[in-house]
Amino acid sequence: MTALYSDTHPKMEALQIQAIRRMPAWKKISIVDGLNETVKTLAISGIKQRHPAATPKQVQRMLAELMLGAELAQKVYGRAR
Repeated sequence: MTALYSDTHPKMEALQIQAIRRMPAWKKISIVDGLNETVKTLAISGIKQRHPAATPKQVQRMLAELMLGAELAQKVYGRAR
């Protein structure tokens, strides 16, 4: 197998892959869920930095547009104000 990551020694990468393969599905899902929450938190932080006067409702609407795209966010939440 070729190395996937240029900054990781191939032996260490092989150990990481083995550990992930042995990990139960619930643990993998939990890790992905945590990463998703981290990305959402970072996105909200960025929105608040760019729009410091935005209300919580406006921040959530901007987050929806960022995550879903403008067209789907409009279908789900209506027009942005």
